[in-house]
Amino acid sequence: MESIDIQIFLWINGWVGENYLLDEIARIIVSDYLIPVGFSMTMVGLWFSGKTTLVRQAYQKAVIVGVGSIGLSNLIVAGINHFYFRVRPFNDLDVSLLFYKPTDSSFPANPAAMVFTVAIAIWMVNKKIGYMLIAIAMLFSLARIYSGVFYPSDILAGALIGIFCALILTKVRKLIEPVPTLVLKFARIFCLA
Repeated sequence: MESIDIQIFLWINGWVGENYLLDEIARIIVSDYLIPVGFSMTMVGLWFSGKTTLVRQAYQKAVIVGVGSIGLSNLIVAGINHFYFRVRPFNDLDVSLLFYKPTDSSFPANPAAMVFTVAIAIWMVNKKIGYMLIAIAMLFSLARIYSGVFYPSDILAGALIGIFCALILTKVRKLIEPVPTLVLKFARIFCLA
């Protein structure tokens, strides 16, 4: 399995240097800022949007699930990293690197977990925005492989952790209802929702 992972990585990363424009686009996409900040701003926008009170509440509950899922997925990734450390591709292979050299474990990919957890949490209440975020999460994750920082299996594991966390916390949120609704009503008193 590992050799297939390496072969796929080398094939994707092998495209670096073939097209200057593609490399520059990848540098922008792979950054620690563009996509994560864009996802954060999307959640802020959803928090305050919605044509009706019910739609706005659904969006706000999805944002709560997204934020909670980010926390849960970070705990899971940190737990895995405590017991298993995988070196980055650029440490073992001759790669074309378009990103700085992170020193944490490559497996699972925490950035993939973050973007997929938010994308799925939003997808649960708004398919149109959710599909757009899933596509961006996939592009972001592919750019991380292309740029030489993660193996494909790292990305896949991170994405699965993110998806799992969003689905689980969506179920938990439904099980503890009406608590989320009461929290939102309380937040409205202070003009926070």
